[in-house]
Amino acid sequence: MSAAEQGIAEVMVDLYRGFDAPLSHTLLFELHNMLTNGRRDLNDIGRYRTHTDPMQIVSGAIYAPKVHFEAPPSSQMMTEMEQFIAWFNDTAPMVGKTPLPALLRAGIAHLYFVSIHPFEDGNGRIGRALAEKALAQCVGQPTLIAIAYTIERNKKAYYTALEQANRRNQITPWLVYFVDMVLTAQRYTATWIEFLISKAKLYERLRGQLNPRQEKVVARLFREGPEGFIGGLSAEKYIGITSAPRATVTRDLQDLVSKGALLRQGERKHTRYLLNLEVN
Repeated sequence: MSAAEQGIAEVMVDLYRGFDAPLSHTLLFELHNMLTNGRRDLNDIGRYRTHTDPMQIVSGAIYAPKVHFEAPPSSQMMTEMEQFIAWFNDTAPMVGKTPLPALLRAGIAHLYFVSIHPFEDGNGRIGRALAEKALAQCVGQPTLIAIAYTIERNKKAYYTALEQANRRNQITPWLVYFVDMVLTAQRYTATWIEFLISKAKLYERLRGQLNPRQEKVVARLFREGPEGFIGGLSAEKYIGITSAPRATVTRDLQDLVSKGALLRQGERKHTRYLLNLEVN
């Protein structure tokens, strides 16, 4: 696991454990410290940005960047974040008070935070984490929704929605985008949960029945996730993974099919193998 992956994992674990805790400057600084652990290229770690250069959100090539919006100057960060934190905590569920609907609050929280862009780096990841915190507070328990993954799969739509929301006072289109994205993320999360359950069942059923080559290949297939191995597993790919002779590969694949670990599709050079996750 890379330092960046470890950092975001620590951020999410911390938020899941303390999802109901009020938001504060201290909490945000701790999250930023986790996220930027090991970074040497930032001046401001664990505190709001202080540089005087404009904070612009851009995408595209370096020689032809597209500016989506420009955040408030660093000199306003403490004031802006005081207001954001007060809003976030004031809209949280409280006894005797009607909070904002869960998706509405989470969508506004994310847009509000990334529009301020208080940190030198990591604002998008923390903003997505805060959206999940907002959802968790509204439903009363930690949520497992692949928001970050869903955004990463279509960043163009994400940046377009952000750009439009920051150029006008009307944020309804942003909220429509955000709700649709969360529902997509929820469906993907359900797919992942089913995939992991099937994985556990398959490994349990095949316990002690696979040779080291087969174990390596099955593990490699599982690493591809629910989408599966691009183009399916071929004999050539099996050779590439294991460096085994073709005759051995043929026996291994036939054995995996007979044991119900793989499904075979196609014939001859078009033969491909897929994980058999339907058998419990």
